[in-house]
Amino acid sequence: MIEIHGVRADVAEPFGRFLKRVTSEYEDNIHSVHLTGSAITPDYIPGRSDINSIFVLKEMDLDFLKLLAPLGKRFKKEGIAAPLIMTPAYIENSLDVFPVEFLNFKLIHRTVLGEDIFEGLTFDREHMRLQVERELKSRLIWLRQGYLSTMGEKRALIENISSSITGFIPVFRAIVFLTGTEPPVERYEVIKKLKESTELDTEVFEKMLLIKQDRLKPDKDELDELFRQYYKTTERLGRLIDALEI
Repeated sequence: MIEIHGVRADVAEPFGRFLKRVTSEYEDNIHSVHLTGSAITPDYIPGRSDINSIFVLKEMDLDFLKLLAPLGKRFKKEGIAAPLIMTPAYIENSLDVFPVEFLNFKLIHRTVLGEDIFEGLTFDREHMRLQVERELKSRLIWLRQGYLSTMGEKRALIENISSSITGFIPVFRAIVFLTGTEPPVERYEVIKKLKESTELDTEVFEKMLLIKQDRLKPDKDELDELFRQYYKTTERLGRLIDALEI
């Protein structure tokens, strides 16, 4: 089995088996392989969190997708999500379009095969600001429509909140980056740093994480008030980014 060092055993062992299976059938065109996401952070929850990865190919090859597809069902049972597939050229040409995503890859990755292509990435602050602005405005629309879709049902609203707060964290890291501070990795630390760097009250984001983790169980009235705070604080973040001078 391929040995993966510096990663918890319940991630390293199944991913090592997956990687060995892939490289036994396809190796020459692989530039590098990287673990990313919660699987290599303190936020990982065994049995619930996915094991996410990135396969960087020297050149895009659709035959590689054909190889991976039938492996998905088997390894999904072990928590391994379908990997992202990209090439060095794609990464180089995408930093201006997806700086938020690539900032998070840079901050949260473990290279397990080949060259570390993410460590040296640099980002244009104006590109980062523009994507953060788009993300926040899109999420405000999503929150409004998501609330309407719940038709006032508590469980549905909790599910919407749970799915939304995870997606906010990479954007929060990007905002911290824009304020000139190194973004943390762990989610609660990101929210605390966001508060420090923007001087906004971000407590509602912490509460949303607690709801996602079943550590906070508000009644319907409390949940409606939390959602109102959630929306308003996101609006304030958007205004802050709009006014940010780069």
